[in-house]
Amino acid sequence: MHETEPAPVEIHEITFDALDPFTLATFWSQLLDRPIRPGDSAGDDSVLVLERSGQPGLLFMRVPESKTVKNRMHLDLWPTLSVRDTQVERAVYLGAEVVADHRRPDGPGWVVFADPEGNEFCIGSSRAERDARRGRQAKG
Repeated sequence: MHETEPAPVEIHEITFDALDPFTLATFWSQLLDRPIRPGDSAGDDSVLVLERSGQPGLLFMRVPESKTVKNRMHLDLWPTLSVRDTQVERAVYLGAEVVADHRRPDGPGWVVFADPEGNEFCIGSSRAERDARRGRQAKG
C-alpha cells in the first residue's frame, strides 16, 4: 500500500480514561500545543484535544476508577522544534512526573513520564539530535 492510497481504516482518535477529562486534556493540550475542541469545558464527560498535521486527536473520557496498572500502550513523543531535554523540562513544568530516565551521557535515550493521572508516555530525541549522532558515528 502506498501513502497516496486510502487505508482500509484510520486512527481517528486515541482515547484515554480519565477521572477529570478537562484537566487531563488541558495538560495534553499544553504539552502538544494543540487546542481543545471548542465548547468542551470542565465538568464534561468527554474532552477532545484536536488532531493536527495528520495526527489523531486525543479524547479523554470520564470513568469512575483511577488508573491501577501500567499502560499496555503509551505515546512516544519526539520534539520537532527543540531538543529532547528542553521538552523534558517542559513536561515536568506542566505537571508530568519522571518515572524513569534512560538518557545516556553520550546523547541517546529517552525519559518515561506519568501524566497527571498516571498514564505513561516517553520523550525521546528530536530528529536533528538523532541525525547529528548518526553523523558523528559515521565520522568516528
